[in-house]
Parts: sequence; C-alpha cells; structure tokens
Amino acid sequence: MISEVFITCAVTGSGSNVERSPHVPVTPEQIANSAIEAARAGAGVVHIHVRDPQTRQGSRDPALYREVVHRIRNSDVNPVINLTTGVGGDLILGGPDAPLPPNPRSDMVGALERLVHVEELRPEICTLDCGSMNFGSGEYVMINTLPTLRKMAARLQQIGVLPELEVFDTGHMWIARDLVKEGLIKRPLIQLCMGIPYGAREDLTTLTAMVNGLPAGSIYSAFSIGRMQLPYVAAAALAGANVRVGLEDNLYLSRGRLATNAELVGAAVQILERMGVRVMSPSEIRQKFGFNTH
Repeated sequence: MISEVFITCAVTGSGSNVERSPHVPVTPEQIANSAIEAARAGAGVVHIHVRDPQTRQGSRDPALYREVVHRIRNSDVNPVINLTTGVGGDLILGGPDAPLPPNPRSDMVGALERLVHVEELRPEICTLDCGSMNFGSGEYVMINTLPTLRKMAARLQQIGVLPELEVFDTGHMWIARDLVKEGLIKRPLIQLCMGIPYGAREDLTTLTAMVNGLPAGSIYSAFSIGRMQLPYVAAAALAGANVRVGLEDNLYLSRGRLATNAELVGAAVQILERMGVRVMSPSEIRQKFGFNTH
C-alpha cells in the first residue's frame, strides 16, 4: 500500500452527465469555481475539460480553456492543472449498414490542433489517451493512432508539459511502454482508467494485471466510474496508486444522493485518512514532479 497520494478531481468531462445532475459545471466560471472548491477540499490536481455554454457539450475552444485556467490561477488555491487533449479524436460512425460518411457530430482534427490550448496555457500536465477504443455501446470510437500519439508526445516534450498517459486497456499499456522505450515519454505518469465500456474491467484481478504491466519507474493513478468510484479510492491506494474522483466519472456520493466535486474529494480524503494514507498538497506534488512552484 502507498503511504501518501495525490488526489485528482476530474471536474466535468465532455459527456452527457450534465443532463443527469445540476452539479455538473458547464460555463467557464462554473468549471473554475468547481475546481477551486475541489482544491479546497483536498484535490492537488484538477483535470479540466470545457463545455460550450450554449450546447452544454464538450468543446475544444481555447478561449473557454483560457478563462477557466485564468480563474483558477487567480484564485486563493494553487492546484496542479491538468488539461485534456482527448477532444478532437471523436469518431461517430453512421451505423452498422452505412458506417461512412461519419456522423456530423464527429470531431476529428490533427495531432497538433488537439494541443492548441496546451501550447498557449502551458499547464503542468495534460492527458494523452494511449490508444483507440469502442467507447460505450453506440457508434462512438475514440481514435488515437500511434503516429498521432507520437507526434503529440514529441511536441509536449518540446514545450515542457508532462503527459498523463490515459490507459483504458492492456493494449494501451503496450503503447505506453513503447512511447517510453522510444524516448518520447521521459517520466511515465499513468492513469489507469477502469470500468469504462469497453476497456479494462474494474475487477481487482484486472487492476493487478494493469499495475503489473506498467513501465518501470511509473507514477500512476487508478480510478473507476459510477458506483465503483469511491471504493476505488481504497483500491487505488492498496495497489500503490494515486486517486481520481470527480463528476466526469461519477455523479453520486451515495445511492440517490447527487454529489458536488468538493463532496467527492472530501469523501476520498476521509477514506484515505482512515486507511492511514496521507494526502499530498499541490506544492508537494510539484516538488515530486520537479515542476516550478508558483
């Protein structure tokens, strides 16, 4: 079991969870405020997506990221900022009888276009989804080819932003190890994403297999979705992993009780403290990774 962890709060995501809870933030002000509250509750890292305030759907608009990041940086808390780069690899096929042309809701752009907001805002961390996957039971396929990942990783190395490699299944771990072997990832920071259809199951046997496949020297976190999110706080620490909670992955504090991000972080802190696991502060996380303190 790990003796100290950092907590990441995944604040909003880009999916339809906004339709199922009034607590999922939508506007840049709401997203920033929710991240700030999560940081006050104990999250050392905040993982940020943005949403179009009109459609409430996920967006790549750099102006929306700019407002969220500036609000967080100008607040009285100082969490490590982790921006998504997953948006822009979204392929929605036309259906089993006519897969092409893709559904107009697809959003596929070039590797460097997915990094525009990261280039401008220079967060300490951004995500890098390590592979493609059938995402849920519909026609949506998350697309991340190896050439695209190589190009994104090389650019992130050039601008000094640490990629968090999002690993949804064992094949994705293979890609992560190859990126490390090729020198494109110098410090492997891995997020084990469990329980997402149709990636790695959330059972502990699968988690153990994922941990056993990590690149040497990895710092890693683990989470699961829905009702398994809070149990996975304990499971992650027992597996030597850091912790992620938040409304991107789970809407409930308990059965029938909708949560806020701050409440999910607070529950995670309680679980960890009762296990004798210390929660790291943002300054300690920056020191761990060698980030500039500010």
